Amino acid sequence: MIKKIAVIGAGGRMGKWFANYFHKIGFEIIGFDKENEIKENFVNKANSLVGAILKTDYVILCTPTKKTPEIIRLISKEMKRDSYLIEISSQKTKTSQALLKMPSKINPICIHPMFGPGAKKITNNNIILIPINDVKAELTVAKSLFKGANFVTIDSTEHDKKIAVILGLTHLVNIAFASIIAKDEHILLTEKMSGTTFKAQKIISESILSEEIINYIKSIQEKLSKNTDVNKSYKKLSSMIKIIDK
Repeated sequence: MIKKIAVIGAGGRMGKWFANYFHKIGFEIIGFDKENEIKENFVNKANSLVGAILKTDYVILCTPTKKTPEIIRLISKEMKRDSYLIEISSQKTKTSQALLKMPSKINPICIHPMFGPGAKKITNNNIILIPINDVKAELTVAKSLFKGANFVTIDSTEHDKKIAVILGLTHLVNIAFASIIAKDEHILLTEKMSGTTFKAQKIISESILSEEIINYIKSIQEKLSKNTDVNKSYKKLSSMIKIIDK
């Protein structure tokens, strides 16, 4: 019997990747995306979020991190008994709490794939698993779905601390690099003069300047803005610089 998986966010970059992946390993794909068009012919397009998940064996959420906890709350009560809800967000504290509150009839699988939509295959790619109820059972299911991947298990709090370094620091360094290079009026000459290290760094910097990192920066700004007036902070910085320059 062919298993069904609902891909929520199937029109996004990671949604497309997972839709293709599960299609290749024999799943029937039901897709739903409120923001992006789903173009793949093998995806059965659902008309609503609840309609996508009602009769599926698995649901995978390829949705923005800040929206994921609310989506979990919306769909978990409607999913069929003994089905699996997989979520792949990059921040786990709130999503893991939402998974903990799901009805016991639903099996949570909380993972963070450490690869992007450019990955050609799952083999040897890293996937982080955050235990929710039963680490052994959840890891067994995850390994059966993503055969050949390398798994690391860590709790949600430690995950978010590590990811702040792994992604945050790396992105910061590369954004700084890209910012300087963008001001180079003779970049072609710079590239002709450069060695392998510079070329590799330039490729890495260019590759991360995607919609994902832009959304990541916006999410940080939104969080800061809840307790701080960012515009006032910028004005304070300008005043500080004027004082230092005197």
